Amino acid sequence: MKKIALGISLLLAGFSLTSKAQHSDPTKTITQSPLAVVFSKTLKTDKIDNQEIRLVLVKFAPGEISGAHRHPIPAIAYVLEGEIESTFDGKVKRFKKGESFYEDPNLLHAATKNMSKTKPAALLVYFIGDPKKPFITTDHK
Repeated sequence: MKKIALGISLLLAGFSLTSKAQHSDPTKTITQSPLAVVFSKTLKTDKIDNQEIRLVLVKFAPGEISGAHRHPIPAIAYVLEGEIESTFDGKVKRFKKGESFYEDPNLLHAATKNMSKTKPAALLVYFIGDPKKPFITTDHK
């Protein structure tokens, strides 16, 4: 009986630590689905030295609205499915499947909304920059 109680206590402690880590990681709090880095490579060429490229898959549930965030490094997004509405530095823009857009570093990305209440939306986002910098922050200043 004591072993079962100890096992349950350890399991609950593990869930608690996982929960705290998720709240401090913007890749797990901007949308309902965690952002997924699907490709990463540090570049070293004559003109580009020690810059990392990352492809990030961003999924939106039907009707989902992302949290506010910034990208410290340049971003190019391509809409894989659905239609989204994004607010960049107070300007609202809509993008549908097959369209792409560019984000300058550190612009306030106040929200992105999946315009469908019944179908998911998804973006593939390409980032390039200093590998020590995060590709996303929840810093709103």
